Amino acid sequence: MTQTPATAASVTRTKPLEVALSGSWTVRGIGRIDSELNTLSMPSGSTMVIDASRIEAFDSAGAWIVHKLLHRLGGTSGQAEIRDLRPEFVRLLDVVGQEIAHQASTSPPDAVKPLTNLEGLGHSTADALQQGVALLAFVGESSIALGGWIAHPARIRWRPILYNIRSAGFDALPIVGLLSFLLGVVVAYQGADQLRQYGANIFVADLVGLSMLREFAPLITAIIVAGRSGSAYAAQIGSMAVTEEIDAMRTIGIAPLEMLVLPKVIALFIALPLLTVFADLLGVFGGMIMARAQLAVSYLEFLDRFVKTVSVTAYLIGIGKAPVFAAIIVTVGCFQGFRTRGGADSVGLQTTRSVVQSIFLVIVADALFSVAFSALDL
Repeated sequence: MTQTPATAASVTRTKPLEVALSGSWTVRGIGRIDSELNTLSMPSGSTMVIDASRIEAFDSAGAWIVHKLLHRLGGTSGQAEIRDLRPEFVRLLDVVGQEIAHQASTSPPDAVKPLTNLEGLGHSTADALQQGVALLAFVGESSIALGGWIAHPARIRWRPILYNIRSAGFDALPIVGLLSFLLGVVVAYQGADQLRQYGANIFVADLVGLSMLREFAPLITAIIVAGRSGSAYAAQIGSMAVTEEIDAMRTIGIAPLEMLVLPKVIALFIALPLLTVFADLLGVFGGMIMARAQLAVSYLEFLDRFVKTVSVTAYLIGIGKAPVFAAIIVTVGCFQGFRTRGGADSVGLQTTRSVVQSIFLVIVADALFSVAFSALDL
């Protein structure tokens, strides 16, 4: 069975202020009619009559073209009136007109007024407060889930915990050890010239020991883990959110927090203090080598002074910071991962935010620790 080809839609100016529409005003028939309609014009303040009696077929595409024509002609300080359109075509034209009006009312304006500096500051502050409230809610939900694990130890997922200990802890040993060693070398090297001027070479052990154990080792370890593991947490969870794997987990009855967040929390609580101890050892070792090379302080002299000067309290202060830094890194990384929306661009954006926010909060927490320990005379 063959189909009769649709008659092409056409527009003809029959009088100066009257045009006639004919043919099939459908998807198959309108063709290039839109460019022909754009050439129509009318004097300002006049009324244009559109004769639609010879329209043979009409669909939503044709209705959209006719509505566009009416709007354009009626927007030049004049009026446009359509006549003799079939009743069924009139109903379709009304429906299309209502849909166009609804889209115009709900869509944002084309020209958005730029925000002033004060308005921009207000929007940024509101966004920061909203994100802070959402972060607190996430911490609360994670705490409740952790309480469920403590109350029901059989629900603890040991395999993900061990995997995260290996990925966030053992696999990070080379980079943490190398940077801590180099940092110890730099601290001893920078202090060598000043100590040599006063004949206080042996005090290099005090400088390296206290600075590495109390401040540098826990801080540099946390920054490395934030850039290495925190970003991985955000990227992993963000990718799962984009591909709707998290929704699928909820559908089959698996709590995402218990599967994706709590193993990382427990693993990093274990791994980061151990990495800090490793960083302490390598940092002091690097300082010891530089003290021997620059200040002629032997290894035995360095260790003897180190044991007398660096107390257990200084060591425990550095180790005590690690769990707090671990909580910051894993919470921010997982939180930003769950906030991922859209596609791959959003994954990259949230990963970047997780690293920046984690490092910033770790440094702020370290500063607060310094103030608190100074007040407590520790």
